[in-house]
Amino acid sequence: MRKIIILMSAAMLSYTGVAQERTVGFSDDDFRNYRAESMEGLNVFEPVKDTTSTPNDLKVKIGGAFALQFQAVDHENNGNVPLYDIGNNFNLATANFDLDVRLYDGINLHLRTYLSSRHHPEPYVKGGYITVDKLDFIQEGFLKNIMDYTTLKIGHMEINYGDAHFRRSDNAMALYNPFVGNYLMDSFTTEVGAEAYFQKDGFLGMVGVTNGRLNQNANTGTSPSVVAKLGYDKQINPDLRVRLTGSVYNTAHTERVYLYAGDRAGGRYYYVLEGADATSKGNFRSGRVDPGYDSKLTAFMINPFVKYQGLEIFGLYENTSGGNRGVEERRDYNQYAAEVIYRFGTNEKFYVGGRYNAVDGETALNEDIDVKRFNVGGGWYMTPNMMIKAEYVNQKHDGYNPDSIFADGEFDGVVAEAVIAF
Repeated sequence: MRKIIILMSAAMLSYTGVAQERTVGFSDDDFRNYRAESMEGLNVFEPVKDTTSTPNDLKVKIGGAFALQFQAVDHENNGNVPLYDIGNNFNLATANFDLDVRLYDGINLHLRTYLSSRHHPEPYVKGGYITVDKLDFIQEGFLKNIMDYTTLKIGHMEINYGDAHFRRSDNAMALYNPFVGNYLMDSFTTEVGAEAYFQKDGFLGMVGVTNGRLNQNANTGTSPSVVAKLGYDKQINPDLRVRLTGSVYNTAHTERVYLYAGDRAGGRYYYVLEGADATSKGNFRSGRVDPGYDSKLTAFMINPFVKYQGLEIFGLYENTSGGNRGVEERRDYNQYAAEVIYRFGTNEKFYVGGRYNAVDGETALNEDIDVKRFNVGGGWYMTPNMMIKAEYVNQKHDGYNPDSIFADGEFDGVVAEAVIAF
């Protein structure tokens, strides 16, 4: 860890030393089609298509994020499986390191590294990709009539399935999430692939193809996965914005389905409903629901979003149908969520809100489970790049076999989080 920090620091210093040729810095004129890592990035889904020209010289933005939580949560189950003795204390601080690079007018690169996460004590790369909004590197104005509305995204990247992943905490980058935890079924994964976007007059269309796997060193075979999205997003008037999208993700065959197990950073609720002998990592995704598909998956998600002045409403309905190796029948899961946020004060720097989230489905053990979570809380953006938030969370598990650690499982308590992102 110390060697990596020294090398990164040396690289940053050496880059600054040639700043006359390749400037290290950032301003609104340097980058287009970019989601700001500040309050300006709130309620940004796909970046709005901007065809304004920028210089062709290389430009680099060095950024990052830090997050720290205090957790005071209790848990219980039916008593057949002893639970970990949770104390009230601070969780492991998490950190991200980001590089955003303007490679050329209309071509940007993004690279995110998790410096510290719940799952890994050592740094590791989440992923990186390039976005192409112009083809002027081929010839000025090349296919301009098409590229004025089109964006290409290529790399090992977070796939654009659904809208919930735009509001989730990505390790330390928790500035966009009004609550501390992500959704019960956390629809998030990184895969190698490409996505093509078309945006015009509020209409959005996207289609992408990936190799269907998170780990690229697996030796087992896989088939390409397809992801697509259709939607409409319009600022009707200065007070009202309306968005509605539908998404689909399908993989016919893979060595493992990662869509609900792709977050290597870990969950925000530490050690909840874990066994008494849990290790330091434990179940690093504790508090979440993973359907456990390992060979095939078809998933649909619908997301409405309405913002009227300071009031925000975000919804989620998801249906998944997946299978396991050696089993012909598919199992289904459904996820429902409703989120209401009210932002107020100067520049809406304060907010309060609540979230209801529920999942039902059939496990590989033929359990018909039902998991419900309720969050209520609020936050304060002290500056556009600094925030604190706190919530009360209550989660209940029903339908599990009596010998399961989740049988009559429940946890509730208060969690607070401080976030810095830039």
